[in-house]
Amino acid sequence: MKKIILSLLVLGPVSLWAQEKSFTLTGELKNSPVSGGYVYLAYPKDGQTKLDSAQVTAGKYIFKGEISSPEQATLFCVSPMSMPSRMPKNHVGIFLEPLSFSVTHVDSFSNITTSGSVANIEFSKLMKQLEPLIAKEQKLSGEYRDASSAGDTARVEQIKKEFDAINNTMKEDVLTVYVKNNPASPIALFALQNTISGEVDPAVVGPLFDHLSEANKKSEAGVALQKALDAAKATSIGQVAPDFTQNDTLDKPVSLASFRGSYVLVDFWASWCGPCRMENPNVVIAYNKYKGKGFKILSVSLDRPGAKDKWLEAIHKDGLTWQHVSDLQFWNNAVAKAYGVNSIPTNFLLDPQGKIVGKSLRGEELEKKLEDIYKN
Repeated sequence: MKKIILSLLVLGPVSLWAQEKSFTLTGELKNSPVSGGYVYLAYPKDGQTKLDSAQVTAGKYIFKGEISSPEQATLFCVSPMSMPSRMPKNHVGIFLEPLSFSVTHVDSFSNITTSGSVANIEFSKLMKQLEPLIAKEQKLSGEYRDASSAGDTARVEQIKKEFDAINNTMKEDVLTVYVKNNPASPIALFALQNTISGEVDPAVVGPLFDHLSEANKKSEAGVALQKALDAAKATSIGQVAPDFTQNDTLDKPVSLASFRGSYVLVDFWASWCGPCRMENPNVVIAYNKYKGKGFKILSVSLDRPGAKDKWLEAIHKDGLTWQHVSDLQFWNNAVAKAYGVNSIPTNFLLDPQGKIVGKSLRGEELEKKLEDIYKN
């Protein structure tokens, strides 16, 4: 059950110019329970999430800062560091622009109108189209929890199908249509990014990206998406996997090329990744079953800087008795970026010539693929 990430708690840059410019955001609270205290603003800045605060005085607040382009952001009336996950009326998504604009909150903090911002006008139009679908997903989320608690597996599976249908409608009938009709919009990249769930499919995303305005393509986010498309093309089934070299647990360089002549699984994971640790027993079973026939694994860890001890501990605890490499750069791992990896666990199965013959093989899928390869 995959959901499109439309929550503006997940910040993604939508940059159109390289030069930084000033922004001024003026907010006013009308009939709002937030009469004093602070309002918080979170937005992307230099590859990080910047969290700023402004004091509310006489029902008004103001934020000033520097950005290079429209940026997806979130306003909070409660510190996001202490806010429970289910407080939808206490935060609201907006777009910052390198100009002066205003926001008015009426009755509820999340009920806003904007003035002087093209990006927010466009965003409001888009969200109005998505709101009925989001409401259906929220209703289904409650039904999913109830059905799961009750052990009603048939209803759980049905709800998953309904979620998929809603997501497809969001992507195909709303977001994709918006990109096609508004290629120069300051939120076109935001809409396009939200059509992507999981791996980037060049056949689907490529034509939409090509349709964008040149300003959007050359933006920071546009360049990043172009790199993701290039990586997806380079790591598609049938392509020779990009070669790489990273240091192993003893800080000695290991190259993918050294595995030529064998089937090898390039496995992306991390010690902090719960789903990865849950999948590791399946990978161990597959490795122990076929290592005698020449099957090899090269694991690439996306562990954080300074977390080598946690990486090593997880290797030993999970019994991962094969080759491991990492540059300990978290999501900036050079190999992960070259392979377009944006979620883990994920993997690529290579044949003895280095060609990719399988992707994202987990559990029974990996077992079945290896069984087919080694059946003779």
